Amino acid sequence: MPPLLFAGMETYSVLIISAIFLIAILYSSVGHGGASGYLAVMALLAVTPEITRPTALVLNVFVATIGTIQFYRAGYFSWRIFLPFAITSIPFAFVGGMITLPLPAYKIVLGAVLILAALRLAWNLKPDAKIEEPDIIFALMIGGFIGLLSGLVGVGGGIFLTPVLLLMNWAETKTAAGVSAMFILVNSISGLAGNYSQLIELPSNVWIWVAAAVLGGVIGSTLGAKRFDSLTLRRVLALVLVFAGVKLVLI
Repeated sequence: MPPLLFAGMETYSVLIISAIFLIAILYSSVGHGGASGYLAVMALLAVTPEITRPTALVLNVFVATIGTIQFYRAGYFSWRIFLPFAITSIPFAFVGGMITLPLPAYKIVLGAVLILAALRLAWNLKPDAKIEEPDIIFALMIGGFIGLLSGLVGVGGGIFLTPVLLLMNWAETKTAAGVSAMFILVNSISGLAGNYSQLIELPSNVWIWVAAAVLGGVIGSTLGAKRFDSLTLRRVLALVLVFAGVKLVLI
């Protein structure tokens, strides 16, 4: 356990629990688990990669499970869209989870992921043409790439899948959110399986973080599946991600 987890425990706990709660609300409202947000917060607080990657995936599993249930019940899910991406993403997420990048390389890759995630949150994407069936070969290739990147960094991949689905006119906005929620869930589980040895590095109070994420996930996914779409709040969060991403790349 790093010294950070002991020094100023009260302030640290309030900051990270509050941040996780808010991130879970905002991300789950668009069908995401929030891993890039959790990673950004932990990067800003100088938590080591050995802790950040498994912790973000664990939080992802809980929030994405809630999001999957909420969007599925609301009728915003498609197995035909989900399966081609998941078939390749699951094994590649496992492989990515097994790989530990050198710290400088990890910081650069994570920084780039956070900046890309910020762009996704700040950009209010919507399909602008008739919805079409995904190209199977293309979907398999995209799924494998996103899965590998997800396992390497500690995200579920929904932050990348959603814009692909919308830009390619493969799904309506809420269906894309529902598909991404389950995509994040299976990739997070697979990434954790490949990275199981680092589960012992989880902070002792991780279940408090999980509780905050679950509560935020319930609120956000309920609002997202019904009526909520706050682009302004997402853009504020995007600024945090950009700041954390630049910090990782340059410092």
